Amino acid sequence: MPTRRKDDIVPDDTDTTEADATTDAPPEVDDEGRSTDEAGSESDHETDSAATELDDAADDSGNNGDGDDEPETFPREYVAELRQENARYRERARTAEHYAQRLHGALVAATGRLQDPSDLPFDEAHLDDPDALNAAIDELLERKPHLKSRRVVGDVGQGAGGVKPGDVDLAAMLRARA
Repeated sequence: MPTRRKDDIVPDDTDTTEADATTDAPPEVDDEGRSTDEAGSESDHETDSAATELDDAADDSGNNGDGDDEPETFPREYVAELRQENARYRERARTAEHYAQRLHGALVAATGRLQDPSDLPFDEAHLDDPDALNAAIDELLERKPHLKSRRVVGDVGQGAGGVKPGDVDLAAMLRARA
């Protein structure tokens, strides 16, 4: 549906208004000879003239509706300066995001509850609120218990055990088996 402009509005003749109903009666004239149909018609005239002035001001603003007006442009140097400034802000934002993600990983690792700190997705709320971080870790471990940090405790029979190198007696071992 095409959009309508002020010039496209077509008056509807079937609509009756109060002005139509009062045109049958002769107009009243005040002391200065001006006609006053009703108590507020003088103020209506002032309102109409104010609306006309606003319409004229809108037309004088540079948009006459003919579409041939050139858009407002800025000098090339000014645009280049703005683009460089925005590029610096984007780079700062990228750097801040990188540091926030590193901090999040360090905070998760500091809890020691997850085997891999990257298992918990990044959320900025975890940076400000340690309770939110712990709640998120609890919820993750409840859904995926295999992500829990595991620590080996005790002798698992591998590596350097309780036997010292000077205590090994091969002859005693052979006698014990014979």
